[in-house]
Amino acid sequence: MVTETSSHYNHLEQMSVQELLTNINKEDKTVPLAVEKAIPQIEALVAQLTKRMKEGGRLFYIGAGTSGRLGVVDASECPPTYGVSPDLVVGLIAGGDGAIRRAVENAEDDWDQAWKDLQAYHVDEQDTLIGIAASGRTPYVIGGLKKAREAGLLTGCVVCNPGSAVAQAAEYPVEVVVGPEFVTGSTRMKAGTAQKLVLNMISTSVMIQLGRVKGNKMVDMQLTNEKLKDRAAKMVMSEIGVSREVAENLLAQYGNVRNSIENYRP
Repeated sequence: MVTETSSHYNHLEQMSVQELLTNINKEDKTVPLAVEKAIPQIEALVAQLTKRMKEGGRLFYIGAGTSGRLGVVDASECPPTYGVSPDLVVGLIAGGDGAIRRAVENAEDDWDQAWKDLQAYHVDEQDTLIGIAASGRTPYVIGGLKKAREAGLLTGCVVCNPGSAVAQAAEYPVEVVVGPEFVTGSTRMKAGTAQKLVLNMISTSVMIQLGRVKGNKMVDMQLTNEKLKDRAAKMVMSEIGVSREVAENLLAQYGNVRNSIENYRP
């Protein structure tokens, strides 16, 4: 597997801090170029995913280790950013939520557990499952994708090796081949960065197409702290030309930017 091949660098322990940082950065610069090559695959997946979500479907991510954590992060950021239900985008990690902080031994090796985990959400043919696995060989992910596909769910994946078992299990695979890691086999580095970029692209483009962005603004974001309240007030002020006091009163009454703008009566 490409992700397991030896690093382009050796004797890392003999490098200065500057050399370590410079060489890590040099490798990281290659990641967006690898993602760019996968845009046609990402586009195909997003088109099908958006179609289903517009009809009421949900998006589920499954993964183990770093890959699972990245799915959980992307899913958890959708409600505060776009004001959607926490049940619309869901991230599941092998070993359960406890594995977000601590590795759970052998959790990723269970072929049946992902599908069992999904049963708690009563998934159906409208839903989409995206498996995330840098190696492309994680049993938890492969088993989940196969079961989901048999049940009629739309299936996709994000992997960092070509021709993997995970990609074969998914209808719409996204393969981002970033090459050897700076530390051999440490896929939390370039592979993890690539996966994060792709997940950003998927969820952001879908939410825009679902109408959760106006212009370039997050008009449905949850106002959970002072920074976001200030940003929302400025957005309302700019959009409808009112004072900060009026904007803040509208936000207090209607809860978010979109509702404040739509309900404003001069």
